[in-house]
Amino acid sequence: MNISPDEAERALSDIQAIMKKNRRIISSSGTYQFLILWGVIWLFGFLSSQFIHSQIVGYIWMGLDILGGIFSAIIGVRIGRRVRNTYFLSGKRIGAFWGLLTLFCAAAILVVWPIDARQLAMVIILFVMMGWISMSLLLSLASIKFGLAIIVLALVGFFILSGVFFLWMAVLGGGGMIAYGLYIRYRW
Repeated sequence: MNISPDEAERALSDIQAIMKKNRRIISSSGTYQFLILWGVIWLFGFLSSQFIHSQIVGYIWMGLDILGGIFSAIIGVRIGRRVRNTYFLSGKRIGAFWGLLTLFCAAAILVVWPIDARQLAMVIILFVMMGWISMSLLLSLASIKFGLAIIVLALVGFFILSGVFFLWMAVLGGGGMIAYGLYIRYRW
């Protein structure tokens, strides 16, 4: 089958228009709020891990994660009321995916236990980014690059900058999520 240059150009233009429409749908749906929320949680959690050297850090993370779960549920319910689009997975399925991924992450941690705080953080980061990339494959391919960038930066911090790994993840992981959430909100 031969396609003329004009037909190929029109097809590419149509694909780009669909991608732009999907980005607008995602942006207007409010899903960027999850990025900002979890970016703030990572920022404070990893800063705590870097600068507080006691068991209280585990409780700080537990509290932040519980708050994050509660606020994620609230955001998800609010978005679900506003967005009724048959092209996207239902919020319940997305919630179930993240719930199951959390259980698999916990199981993996139990299998490799005992591990130090840095290793624990790295395992969780890898599972979170695997979830991120999985959601990106379904919802917006543009977000895959961000998820891969976080993985690469986390691995650099883990292997090369181990003394400041938690600070590295606070700024680049948490701060990056906040920045990307704001970018989606105002630029898509």
